[in-house]
Amino acid sequence: MKRGAALFFLLFLGACAAPPKRPLPSAGAPPAAELAARVPAFARTPYEPFSRAAAVAIAKAEWRAFYQPVVLPHTPLQNDEEREEGLWQLVGLYWWLGLDPGTADSRFTGKHDAEGHVFPRNEDGDYAWSAAFISFVMRLAGAGSKFPYSATHSDYINAARFHKLGEDPGIAITSERPERYAPRRGDLICHWRGRVRVTYDDLPTAHRFPGHCDIVVGKKPGLLDVIGGNVEDAVAMKEVPVTADGRLAHRDGEVVDPDHPWFVVIRVLYEE
Repeated sequence: MKRGAALFFLLFLGACAAPPKRPLPSAGAPPAAELAARVPAFARTPYEPFSRAAAVAIAKAEWRAFYQPVVLPHTPLQNDEEREEGLWQLVGLYWWLGLDPGTADSRFTGKHDAEGHVFPRNEDGDYAWSAAFISFVMRLAGAGSKFPYSATHSDYINAARFHKLGEDPGIAITSERPERYAPRRGDLICHWRGRVRVTYDDLPTAHRFPGHCDIVVGKKPGLLDVIGGNVEDAVAMKEVPVTADGRLAHRDGEVVDPDHPWFVVIRVLYEE
């Protein structure tokens, strides 16, 4: 994601050594009363099992609300949709429902800061909502307390790797190498951003780093259809090239996609 990239870059420079003892996202569970006041009962209880069908359907519904944009490599979208009437409010819902109570970020919208003031377009990167979107999808799909909701992708990337190492079994995500695992619908694929390269073997990192994750919503020969938030200021779809057997990288680790440095797959452990 774009938010605070400069800060994350500075933090990351001195922080690729030993992993932390606990995953970064956890600051304790939010008070039950605050969570109950914010999260609808069907997602809080939840009413239905946490399912990949639900996660994919929710992501697609939000994509349709943003007029179904499909982003092509090196071809920016023409409209700043996150500021449009009816859509800046949707982005506000991603912040409000995706994040836990008590965070200033949860009061953002597609064009307002935590005090309700319209922020300048040149500060857009400080309010990037791609991780809030993923958190929103997971929350409404019924992940409950098993997903580390965050405004920063690296928080749940690191948490997934902790689970792989067996240190945080209470979450419904685990990490997979892109050359060894073919993503399924409902899984998340992630790439690093910024100037500092991040590899699977760097995980879990000691500090946050700039990145982005999309949710896989469809598969076809040689391609994945993925949807992400804050992609060209919209909920947008893109096609990601993969190997013949559906992996993001060849067995030697070379990523198939020339445009995005995918380095980890988050396998979501749905209940059905």
